[in-house]
Amino acid sequence: MKDFLRLYSSLVQRCFEDCANDFTTKSITGKEETCVNKCADKFLKHSERVGARFAELSQQMAPPGQ
Repeated sequence: MKDFLRLYSSLVQRCFEDCANDFTTKSITGKEETCVNKCADKFLKHSERVGARFAELSQQMAPPGQ
């Protein structure tokens, strides 16, 4: 759960900093919404790939027969 919350917090912080730049209205603009969707998708795919790579490396480092 702690890892999930850390991932979620990083995602929110990163995408907000990259995409939220117009604070003149309460609602999110279409450009900001598109940016957030792309940012979240990219962030999650990256995290998935890193996790898969760590799993591959841990299998390679495990002693034979385990």
